Amino acid sequence: MEEERVILVNENDEQIGTMPKMEAHEKALLHRAFSVFIFNNNNELMLQQRAAHKYHSPLLWTNTCCSHQRAGETNIEAGKRRLQEEMGFVVDLQESISFIYKAPFDNGLTEHELDHILIGKYNDEPIINKEEVANWKWMPIEAIKDDMLVRPELYTIWFKIIFEKFYQHINIQDYEGNR
Repeated sequence: MEEERVILVNENDEQIGTMPKMEAHEKALLHRAFSVFIFNNNNELMLQQRAAHKYHSPLLWTNTCCSHQRAGETNIEAGKRRLQEEMGFVVDLQESISFIYKAPFDNGLTEHELDHILIGKYNDEPIINKEEVANWKWMPIEAIKDDMLVRPELYTIWFKIIFEKFYQHINIQDYEGNR
């Protein structure tokens, strides 16, 4: 099976090529990505714990799911595909903010992503793919913020970066009106 390719972009999110995912992470090249945040009616965020065999950040807690768009795929299409693959359900998603971040890992790889935040609502239990996800839970966003301060080592580096920016954004957004 051919290695998954990522979409290389410039700072304006204009595609400038594609590259195998591992090579892009080894070279720390800017590429397009997305992070899905699924909330329930209690405004709790669905977190996932990454599978133990992941090549970076194993068993750490993070947002509902995240990955990379494929060539020709919209952000929404990519988010729905990955939500189904990892968490076993699909819901309507809406685009929120996007921003660039860079996060090096101990294994020599670096995430350098233009990340698109996608938001959705769901109130049932997921059917997790054990190849991708070790566990999941609902957690109020205030509790996540507090827990990250006390136990930052339990969370992925990108989630901590994203959550800080995303948290500020959702506090000013009337998310209840977007059900």
